[in-house]
Amino acid sequence: MSVPTVAIVGRPNVGKSTLFNRLVGKRLALVDDRPGVTRDRREGEAKLLGLEFRVIDTAGFEDEDPHSLPGRMRAQTEAAVRDADAALFLVDARDGLTPLDEEIGRWLRAESTPVILVANKAEGRAAENGIFEAFSLGLGEPVALSAEHGEGVADLFEALRPHVEHEHFAADEEADESNAPLKLAIVGRPNAGKSTLVNKMIGEDRMITGPEAGITRDSISLDWMWDGHPIRLIDTAGLRKRAKVEDKLERLSAADTKRAIDFSEVVVLLLDATRGLESQDLRIASQVIEEGRGLIIAVNKWDVAENASSLFNGIKAALDEGLAQLRDVPVLTVSAKTGKGIDVILKVALEVREAWSRRVPTGELNRWFEGAIDNNPPPAPKGQRIKLRYITQVKSRPPSFVVFGNRTDELPESYRRYLLNAMRRDLKLGAVPLRLEFRGRSNPFDRGR
Repeated sequence: MSVPTVAIVGRPNVGKSTLFNRLVGKRLALVDDRPGVTRDRREGEAKLLGLEFRVIDTAGFEDEDPHSLPGRMRAQTEAAVRDADAALFLVDARDGLTPLDEEIGRWLRAESTPVILVANKAEGRAAENGIFEAFSLGLGEPVALSAEHGEGVADLFEALRPHVEHEHFAADEEADESNAPLKLAIVGRPNAGKSTLVNKMIGEDRMITGPEAGITRDSISLDWMWDGHPIRLIDTAGLRKRAKVEDKLERLSAADTKRAIDFSEVVVLLLDATRGLESQDLRIASQVIEEGRGLIIAVNKWDVAENASSLFNGIKAALDEGLAQLRDVPVLTVSAKTGKGIDVILKVALEVREAWSRRVPTGELNRWFEGAIDNNPPPAPKGQRIKLRYITQVKSRPPSFVVFGNRTDELPESYRRYLLNAMRRDLKLGAVPLRLEFRGRSNPFDRGR
């Protein structure tokens, strides 16, 4: 399974390395006002609003003898473009086009690699003429961008998406994930019975248990099989209120548990039926949701619970009130001592991962989107309607979407919640965290007027 590749090309000092650094999220490439700082091809893992691809920063394209250093650098750039899924051709909107830009444009038109023309340094009125000039290169409408300030990235996303988000790539990725072990973390307050539950799940006394709170300090990873499904089980140290975490070793254990949440796909938050739901449990649940992981609430020691029905209803009500960002989280009962309820937890965990990994087909997603807008159109602040154009899923695990439109920054929170709730219900995404971003199309000619 190959990762899509994007090459950044252009004459020296147009901002290629600045854009490279922005896409990879680190200052990997040296940036300086002097031309010719980058000589070798530099590669990095890029992310752009959920799109993931490999990006190549190339040396500035110069018209020199092939045997000279600039000539050999140019050969490296040509090879990078030929091997890429798409090329970003940067021009400097403030300087306007140069003869070398036109030569690069002629070369790129003769290549088979798709080219996206980018007018960089497009912030401010001084860039307007350069953006208009870029049309003359015959490479379509330029994307107005400021790599330094991050303006125009939504338009760059739209231009790149058809070349980077290959359907076969997504299908291969999902096929691989379906065969991969379910990464399941067991978290909760100290002495909730986490290690006892793990031992009962795997059928052996693998974890040390006892009445003392805090026996488990490390996050322990165990690989095993359940009903033909590979599972990587992570038992964690108990998470207590921060004010009570005084011992240095316990602070390290709490940090280790947080890392376990990061590396998991589904998290089982284990409650103690003899103590009910406490504020610390809600904080742990919120942390799991904020990290974008699937969440299951399991109430342990159910075999000794008193007033079971009222306890269960009370926990459900407290979760609905305390976890407003995610409704209908599965609440299950279990006895780590007897093993009753364990099979249900594992079955639901696999279902949660399936929803968490789901990719909605583009056609189905936009048909739903049009219907949701028709049923409840966006508001019109000050009499000017907010126009939402289309939606796309940028990634799964958790399902993440971007809505493009005009004046999206004026969209009230209540309408965002309406779309999220309708999406969860109509597209059967279940009780998993969803990410929904809104992006407006930037118009560089509006700035300063």
